[in-house]
Amino acid sequence: MNLAMLQGAGNSMEKTSNVKKSYTKVSIREQKSDFAYWQTQPYQVRLASLEQIRQEFHRWKYGAEPRLQRVYSIAKR
Repeated sequence: MNLAMLQGAGNSMEKTSNVKKSYTKVSIREQKSDFAYWQTQPYQVRLASLEQIRQEFHRWKYGAEPRLQRVYSIAKR
């Protein structure tokens, strides 16, 4: 990772979508499967899109990215 990516990582609310937005109006009977589209995409794109959806959900539901509530340490006795 470069420094610009690390500096931008803290501002998750300012991130923009990397998903290409497009639409085509079709009847419900002519509608293609989303599964077929995503199977044509490489796994890196699918994982990146899934991560983006997860982050958007957490910002919407909780107002922030999930974090650990406490820090635990294990000490040998």
